[in-house]
Amino acid sequence: MIKEYYNRRVYIYILECIVGLSICYTLYKNFPQHQFYWSMISAVLVIAPDGKDSDRLAFDRMKANILGSLIGLLLFLIHQPNLFLICIAVILTILIGTFFKLNNALRSALSALVIVMIHEEEKSSTWHIAIERMGCVMLGCIVGLLITLISNSLDNSKKQKNKDIV
Repeated sequence: MIKEYYNRRVYIYILECIVGLSICYTLYKNFPQHQFYWSMISAVLVIAPDGKDSDRLAFDRMKANILGSLIGLLLFLIHQPNLFLICIAVILTILIGTFFKLNNALRSALSALVIVMIHEEEKSSTWHIAIERMGCVMLGCIVGLLITLISNSLDNSKKQKNKDIV
């Protein structure tokens, strides 16, 4: 019955997400002074649920996260974020992301943008926090990308072995 609903790729996706979360959670627990919880979010955003084109999607999502983070950081450095500035950042992110053909990854870019620009009121909103968040987002992207590449590499070598056996 379960096999009717879930194929092998669903289990691989679950495993990839758990590995990505585990790596970033370990950083979060071992370095509580840093904002590695953003890495966990980025890692699972980069990992694609289907195996088809997952390498390309992971790269596109990483590029999109870089784009959103950079735009968020640049606008944060120009002025303290407010609704108008965040709206400008969203417009720029969508326009630039579309220009670079990152349409399937724009949600990741917009997530990274908001993560970098928005800060809790009790923390002083300085450019240090924006840069740290950008770094944590990038680290999560790298973790997600590496997991995707390793998983696909293992899956492709397994498929090649099966072809050689047949």
